[in-house]
Amino acid sequence: MRDGLLIVFHVISCVQFAFSVYYDYMYTVVPPNVLKVHNSYGGKFKFLTFWDAIIQAVFFLICILNDWFGTNAVSPKKPPFIRKLKDHMHSILGFPIAMFVGITFWALMFVDRELVLPKALDPYFPWWLNHLMHTIIMVSTFIEMILSPRKYPSRSYGLFCLTFFMILYLIWLHIIFYKSGIWVYPILEVLSLPLRTVFFSVLISVALILYMIGETVDNFFWGNEYTKSQKSYAKSK
Repeated sequence: MRDGLLIVFHVISCVQFAFSVYYDYMYTVVPPNVLKVHNSYGGKFKFLTFWDAIIQAVFFLICILNDWFGTNAVSPKKPPFIRKLKDHMHSILGFPIAMFVGITFWALMFVDRELVLPKALDPYFPWWLNHLMHTIIMVSTFIEMILSPRKYPSRSYGLFCLTFFMILYLIWLHIIFYKSGIWVYPILEVLSLPLRTVFFSVLISVALILYMIGETVDNFFWGNEYTKSQKSYAKSK
């Protein structure tokens, strides 16, 4: 029953995020006179939201492959590569980046939506796509946490990989600014260099905290199951 539910959930999630990437890339066209940033260097790939949707689509595709060729056992003795890839991708990128994108987006929307999603974009960026990429993306990764167990990598390795990803994206933001003279996010235009440095440091810290929250949530739902599985395995030896 649980395996069947997992497969259905993984297929729906993969399709919805793959479609959101496709629709955003092909049909969300913003005229240059409305907002220049959408037509500047980097295209759709300048936005972390777009990268996150790609990450989620790829992750749930890996989930489907694991459903078919791997295992969803709580603590497999010798997990196949696809299961290890699934566990690490969700732990390091899937959960923390999805929660980071959703939380920071809606927090800034609450403060001033012009900082992240100006009203001028409403005719070009549909409300359902906004919720797919900023709301459902959090819901899906949390449901995955509840429905499926995973083995987290060592904390030092996981935090290092996540930090590396975040720093790469910040470097990418500065490359875009160097090439086009435009900051991807309007909030960066109103911050001085020292404040931008503090802002970036806070964002990385938030992402790392979300990683540890994910690890804690996973342990809450699956920690006892792992303990039982390990005890059972020890008795069988």
